[in-house]
Amino acid sequence: MFRLITGGSGSGKSSYAERQILQFVKERMLQSPGRNLSKNFPCLYIATMKPCGEETQKKIGRHRGLRAGKGFETIECYQGIDKITLPQNSGVLLECISNLAANEFYEEDGTLRDRQETAEKILDGVRHILNQTDHLVVVTNEVSSDVWNYSYETQEYTALIGTVNQQLACMADKVTEVVYGIPVPVKG
Repeated sequence: MFRLITGGSGSGKSSYAERQILQFVKERMLQSPGRNLSKNFPCLYIATMKPCGEETQKKIGRHRGLRAGKGFETIECYQGIDKITLPQNSGVLLECISNLAANEFYEEDGTLRDRQETAEKILDGVRHILNQTDHLVVVTNEVSSDVWNYSYETQEYTALIGTVNQQLACMADKVTEVVYGIPVPVKG
């Protein structure tokens, strides 16, 4: 099962995504009584936000606090998710596409990589992860629904995320938009 969770900033999409993975693992455990949850059915959290600056450090800390004690094993991977090797039977939460897109799209000096090549790299990475797990939840951000009065680089970045989101939605079994903490089914 591949689920795509989208929503605006602060919409509750991360909490909803965590609940989806934990529910999957719980169901898997019920099908296999007597097995150790963390050993046999790990919950993996692939974190893509680079810890740079006070604001991102606070956000990372808040997310770590929210998932503390829930049984997640965190894999920090800011680029190249196509290189990740996952244990069998894992439920995977990839958080989030917009951070991964920024990491893959912008060079250290601020110049942009090719948008189409970047989109394909991200999509190939998601396919790579999906080939290793039977349950993947991907979190992304709703973009392009506001005014386009941004710099060229920002417009290219939001176009990249829009392209990736459209492809992921096509690939996903279920798509949910979280609005004010309320999950609204979009597909599946």
